Amino acid sequence: MAVMFTVCLITSNLFAAKIFAIGKLALPCAVLIFPISYILNDCFTEVWGYRKARLVIWIGFAMNLFVAVMAQIAVLLPAAFFWTGGEHFDFVFKMAPRVLLASLLAFLAGSTFNAYVLSKMKVAQGGKGFSLRAIVSSLAGEFLDSLIFMPIAFWGTPIRNLGWMMLCQVSFKVLYEILILPVTAAVVKKLKAVEEDAYDNDVRYNPFKILDF
Repeated sequence: MAVMFTVCLITSNLFAAKIFAIGKLALPCAVLIFPISYILNDCFTEVWGYRKARLVIWIGFAMNLFVAVMAQIAVLLPAAFFWTGGEHFDFVFKMAPRVLLASLLAFLAGSTFNAYVLSKMKVAQGGKGFSLRAIVSSLAGEFLDSLIFMPIAFWGTPIRNLGWMMLCQVSFKVLYEILILPVTAAVVKKLKAVEEDAYDNDVRYNPFKILDF
């Protein structure tokens, strides 16, 4: 799941090179896959806690940064004289430093805030009401993500247009996660059952495990 989380982050940066439109709604194709990272983030936090979720977030951040840096090096390398794909390659992989910074900061802040809100609500609700805290935490995380990314990446865009883009992006992502919430809840339930069975078996064969904090 951590590998899938990281792949979603890296792939979303590549998909962001294309903008699609449905009527007046224009969004980067990254919205097709990026919300999955928030869904996985909810699973990590709900099953394994905030500390483990934060660890996965930092791993994803490091791998995302690694790919971004290596992509810039690949763009700078001189192309072979017979290769004609340079323009298309650069279009996908050559991110402006401002956009790269916005993407990394927004992801780190949004994902961490999402996990933090979910963990706090879980304690406050006594472990019940996963659906509500999944929606609220995603809304909080996605809002912070867009609040950081949009102004940095699209600096100079009129405030009204910027606000509309943020509203569309946050609304689409949260709606995406609401629609897939039954699947998320089922996955969380299954993971908890697997973890409980694993812990019970561990204690059965190692009685001192219960004292290991």
